[in-house]
Amino acid sequence: MMTEPQASMIKHSIMVMSGKGGVGKTTVAVNLALGLALYGKKVGILDADITGPNVPLMLNVEEEVMVGEDDGTIRPVEIPVGADGVVRVVSMAFIAGRESPVVWRGPLKIQMLKQFIEKVAWGDLDQLIIDLPPGTSDEPLTIAQILRPEGTVIVTTPQDLALIDARKAIDMARSLGVPVLGIVENMSGFSCPGCGGAIDLFKVGGGMRAADELGVPFLGRIEIDPAICESGDSGRPFILRVRSKNSEAFDGIARKIIALSQSEEGEDRRV
Repeated sequence: MMTEPQASMIKHSIMVMSGKGGVGKTTVAVNLALGLALYGKKVGILDADITGPNVPLMLNVEEEVMVGEDDGTIRPVEIPVGADGVVRVVSMAFIAGRESPVVWRGPLKIQMLKQFIEKVAWGDLDQLIIDLPPGTSDEPLTIAQILRPEGTVIVTTPQDLALIDARKAIDMARSLGVPVLGIVENMSGFSCPGCGGAIDLFKVGGGMRAADELGVPFLGRIEIDPAICESGDSGRPFILRVRSKNSEAFDGIARKIIALSQSEEGEDRRV
């Protein structure tokens, strides 16, 4: 478990998982964290993808550095959000740089994750969002065993192949005793920019059906939108931009996470 005093200062921790890559897990994790911060929450993002860290790029903080303190702790990169919210970020990208590969075996990755959990001065956090690499291997196992998170969010696309792997992630979480907070269905349909009609490019509804079959909540669906891709590449997260159907969907997911976390701040109000 986490060493004191860091552990006692984090109210809730949530893993964001996917059974396979390419489903937009980091996009969901980043926008979820910012969505929570827009309600005045103090949020941390632990980029647990040691060999493929992308969180700093999506937040436009690649040039920032994590600072070591005299007491041996590490200060995360901090981003103010809204009037009262804050997001604190820890990532291997701050150490290795944008283009340098991290060619490590499992034991080294696990050791680094332990350092990120136990040595980072996270401060007083309402939520710690852990962006995990895809799959059910070393990183999610290590986080679940050391941090003992209150829940996990599963990200999938509507296709049958992705849903098979999402079910594996759910089974893993359950075997580790981590509650499944729900499923997010990403890349779920497409609205024609010309006529506004719905186009089911990658199917629609698979995540909702899986949630129903597996007895877990369905948190929401995010449509395919070129603006989401552009916002991630430019470091201007989608939820902070002009209000739209998808930004409202991210906002709804953040609201559900606040409710599922049983926050004592019953007067949550977006700022």
